[in-house]
Amino acid sequence: MPWSSEHTNWFSRIDSDLKSKDGKEICLLEYNHDLTDKAILSKWAKHFRNHYCFDNEIDFLRDGTGLSRKEFLVQLKFPTEARGFGPGIRSGDFSEILVADYIEYILGYWVPRTRYGNKTIRDESTKGTDLIGFKLYDENKTPKDILKMFEVKAQYSGNEANPRLQDAIDDSIKDDLRKAESLNAIKQRLFDKGKTEEAQKIARFQNKVDTPYTLEYGVAALYSNDIYDEDVIINSDTSAHPFNSALFLIVIKGDDMMKLVHKLYEIAADES
Repeated sequence: MPWSSEHTNWFSRIDSDLKSKDGKEICLLEYNHDLTDKAILSKWAKHFRNHYCFDNEIDFLRDGTGLSRKEFLVQLKFPTEARGFGPGIRSGDFSEILVADYIEYILGYWVPRTRYGNKTIRDESTKGTDLIGFKLYDENKTPKDILKMFEVKAQYSGNEANPRLQDAIDDSIKDDLRKAESLNAIKQRLFDKGKTEEAQKIARFQNKVDTPYTLEYGVAALYSNDIYDEDVIINSDTSAHPFNSALFLIVIKGDDMMKLVHKLYEIAADES
């Protein structure tokens, strides 16, 4: 399997009484990545690359292009490094994948990885809910089963912090309307990949009236430490969110995050 979780060991929770303007607790995490740890970066880069293109598919997909594996990824699959919207899409994709890894490997949800491989335009973000995690307790479709929808926003450059947590909260308000389409997209992509068993797990969550489950929401904001501003974070307000009581707030910060983003894309292409 291409998936790896060792890079999630770089997460550490910061003891904090951080709360939003309306008193909602905020989980504050430090991401202590190590750009000199070649072993973990290599495994992570493989994990990262396979979100865009499975290693066992790349030779078929590049056939006829005249491109090497690296060229195929850099020129056709990965967002561009320094052109137009490319850097912003890179930071967005990276942040969504990192939060998905936290939700799956730290919090214990199942997060299908279907969002990036079918992009038509690589310098655009994929429509729909940023990520969805699931917890299934048994085969009896118990109401304890959980569907968790997450919105993710990031800022790794600039002179001052933007209200990215508030942006994620505001976007999360729309998630209930996007749920049916997002679930259908995940199910279809899993089926197209021949993952019928996993696609059937999605079906369990497509009719909440007939087969009740627990619905949760989450938002995450990611910053580089040089622009992180606690005052901006605590000014966030969740009171307008219709599912405020089921909303989970995360802030992740770390050093040189954009440098990490570009390094990971570089290794992912070089080691393909």
